[in-house]
Amino acid sequence: MDIRKIKKMIELLEESGIAEIEIKEGEETLRIARVLPGQPATTYVAAPMQPALIAAAPPAAAIEASAAADTPAKAAGPLRAGVGEHIVTAPMVGTYYSAPTPGAKLFVELGDTVEVGQVLCIIEAMKMMNQIESEKAGKVKAIMVKNGEPVEFGQPLFIIQ
Repeated sequence: MDIRKIKKMIELLEESGIAEIEIKEGEETLRIARVLPGQPATTYVAAPMQPALIAAAPPAAAIEASAAADTPAKAAGPLRAGVGEHIVTAPMVGTYYSAPTPGAKLFVELGDTVEVGQVLCIIEAMKMMNQIESEKAGKVKAIMVKNGEPVEFGQPLFIIQ
């Protein structure tokens, strides 16, 4: 978009008294918002991009979740990474998928041995399929999310021993 158009839109916004306007031109989108008198100001800060996998938490760091013997489990108290254990956490917010397509063979199952770089799951974020790979070789001790569940940034997904 042309800077002159943007300036004109700002002027129109100020003159009209409306708080927000959004214009779409082809694939470009312009959104302008202002704080009206008597409204609290809201500040948005963009988080930096995170690497594909987050390093293992130190053994003393508590992470909310519990590892069940055979099935993914919901948070039931603090989970601590033991000696020689690696917690794979979600590097982004999205939807967790345990297989490449519905009905396909799972990427990993409880008890499987994984290698460095092996795909553990997919997290769909904004219609993009992001493969989450193992940074550590070992045995899958726990899978803490069910297929199709939403995940939060930093949420534990797997424990690899």
